[in-house]
Amino acid sequence: MLTDLTSTLGLSVPIVQGGMAWVSGSRLASAVSQAGGLGVLGAATMDPRELRRHIHAVRQRTERPFAVNLPLILLRADGADRVEELAHVILAERPPVVITGAGSPAKWTSTFKEAGLLVGHVVPSARLAQKSHAAGVDFVVAESNEAGGHVRPHGLATLSLVPQVVDAVPIPVVAAGGITDGRGVAAALALGASAVQLGTRFVATQECEAHAAFKQSLVAAGSEDAVLYGPEGKISRGLATPAVQHMVELAREGASAEDLRAARGIDRARLGCVEGSIEEGILPSGSGVGLVRELPTVAALMDELMATARGQVEAISERLGARAPIA
Repeated sequence: MLTDLTSTLGLSVPIVQGGMAWVSGSRLASAVSQAGGLGVLGAATMDPRELRRHIHAVRQRTERPFAVNLPLILLRADGADRVEELAHVILAERPPVVITGAGSPAKWTSTFKEAGLLVGHVVPSARLAQKSHAAGVDFVVAESNEAGGHVRPHGLATLSLVPQVVDAVPIPVVAAGGITDGRGVAAALALGASAVQLGTRFVATQECEAHAAFKQSLVAAGSEDAVLYGPEGKISRGLATPAVQHMVELAREGASAEDLRAARGIDRARLGCVEGSIEEGILPSGSGVGLVRELPTVAALMDELMATARGQVEAISERLGARAPIA
């Protein structure tokens, strides 16, 4: 299943790993890249020294392409711009690909491309995909509100978002949000996507740096256990941990945005993802978590994803071929 994006990025399979905060380090990224996909380092929660260390570690583990995910709205506690600090590391180390998001790509895209990097940008709509194309990005990641972590609260679902973005821009589109198994891979490619991005499914692998309690919570989750929570403008999707349930109840009772921000705090994601605190922490999760049932290695997962996707394509072809022509 080679596509225009796999050719551009030098991939063997059309699978991109989400650059998730706290849990997308060198071990996971290198495993995904080594298996033929695009492994992604999540720079959002790294300082410059950490990012440099993880880039070096990926290069020690694999010679295949990888990416760094860089949100474009990042401030340090003292108000300084962390984006510029991390961007300078990226420009110095020159990973093959950088994927930006959470802000306008206009400022940094040309700088990254002049340094020889391929640039993608995460978008929640066709309009923002067009703006990203105008800024010069090489591809866009069309991420629906079915994804884990921060989402657009009233955004489109993957099934309706992806084909609209595909029609809106002449560059490759990566489908993201709720895609968890090979059936989702086949469906996204049928919608016109050139690849898929998976986040939640890669957390539940042996190589992911997430805490074991986080991984086990994903395996144990049911189909309705990933919920939306948080103040307006900062809506996220995650498992319904006690902390998240408290925020959901506050919102239902009409709590103010200030109260919801206070309930969320500033460290709950680290507590959940890294420390494994199920009671106090936040565990980001996409809506497809009900399909996660085991903790395979990355290589085994990707083999299964592609085998299932190919099987789905073949099955659909057989079903269509068995039907009598329409008069």
